[in-house]
Amino acid sequence: MYSDTFIILGKIFRAAADGDVADCKGFESQAMALRECSESAVLSNGWFTPEFVKMQLRSLAQMLTEDSVKRFSEQYGLDALPLSNRKVKIVAAGNIPLVCFHDMLCVLMAGFRLVLKPSSKDRLLTHAVLEIIKQITPELKDKVEEEDGERIPFDAIIATGSNNSARYFDYYFSKYPNIIRRNRSSVAVLSGNETSEDYRLLADDIFAYYGLGCRSVSKIYVPKDYNYDDFFKGIYHKSDVMVNAKYADNYTYNKAVYLMSGADILENGFLILKKDTGLSSPVGVIFSEEYQNVDTLAQSLVQNADNLQCVVSKVDLQGVATVSFGQSQHPAIDDFADGVDTIQFLKTLNR
Repeated sequence: MYSDTFIILGKIFRAAADGDVADCKGFESQAMALRECSESAVLSNGWFTPEFVKMQLRSLAQMLTEDSVKRFSEQYGLDALPLSNRKVKIVAAGNIPLVCFHDMLCVLMAGFRLVLKPSSKDRLLTHAVLEIIKQITPELKDKVEEEDGERIPFDAIIATGSNNSARYFDYYFSKYPNIIRRNRSSVAVLSGNETSEDYRLLADDIFAYYGLGCRSVSKIYVPKDYNYDDFFKGIYHKSDVMVNAKYADNYTYNKAVYLMSGADILENGFLILKKDTGLSSPVGVIFSEEYQNVDTLAQSLVQNADNLQCVVSKVDLQGVATVSFGQSQHPAIDDFADGVDTIQFLKTLNR
């Protein structure tokens, strides 16, 4: 349902990122308005940069190609689903630009009414995209609401946040059909035989959105006696992350804490590598852990699946789905957060 809406939106995303409106005829003004909104969003959120907002728009455009959207619709039989008057509320996170977009897409393509509680950190972009959706397909004007202060009644909920906020969500929303998302982390498994290109791409997985996304690699697993020089050389082109004052402050703070505590760290002036068994590292830090046996590591990753979003690697990890270097931040349209099939959840709701 509404496949054409999202195919057009994908073209608008591409035009807003690249400044070329030739491919979105009839919606040139919307594309340029979104481009201007992107610039305003950067001014209102210190973690959003022009580079990262454009990266997200291009990634979403790639997700919303005509072939991808139609295949997704056919896969789930979305065009055959009846419209529903039931309202699905999305409580959005704001860690990266338009992080709630895929949930918005699923709710609307499954034929439900959408109630969005946007994050204050990403309100401008999400509002702009919803307005464009309503302009592409006017019948959606009455099916999309944004919560701003006063609570809007709803019938089911999809909420994303930290582990602490998830406990709050569980308590307050347990009586509703729900998807409650918690903290997840992404890791990379290295063999020691990676090329300079592999490391260049891995740097994108690590530094995109300053590591704030659940798809950002926050830990590397390396073989015993791994040469960290190769890793640091391969990511050095990302040294300009220190231009961002918020990132630089986090890096400096964490470095001071680790030095005072005598922690075992390596650093290159813009990234701290700390040997640690944890999964989720602070901003400006990446954890590292050695492994001796690939099969044993694979078993550990399988057991930790509930805490993992992506595993980036070229290593054959039995039973573990892996993502190619450089691709962790570019999910496909049927790549669901936390591995929970949002469309299947929506199809179980009593229409």
